[in-house]
Amino acid sequence: MGVRRTGGFVLALNPVLCDGFGHCAELAPDLVHLDEWGYPVLTGEPVPFSNLAARESTRYAVRGCPRQALRIERVNLSQ
Repeated sequence: MGVRRTGGFVLALNPVLCDGFGHCAELAPDLVHLDEWGYPVLTGEPVPFSNLAARESTRYAVRGCPRQALRIERVNLSQ
C-alpha cells in the first residue's frame, strides 16, 4: 500500500530575493503569472498534494529559480 499524502501546499515568494527572471511562470503557469515588469504574481490558492502535475511543476519552479526566491509551504486543506 502506498503512502497517502493529505493536505496541500502553496507556492510562496520572497520578493526581496526575486529579480524577475520569469522562469517560475514558465515552469508553473497554473500558479504563477507575471506582472507588467516581469515579476511573479502567485495565485496563493492551496493545491492538494494529490494534484501530481501541479506538485511536479511547482518543484521545477522552485529548483529553477536562479535567486532561490521560491519555496513550497505545506497547508491544511479544510473540507
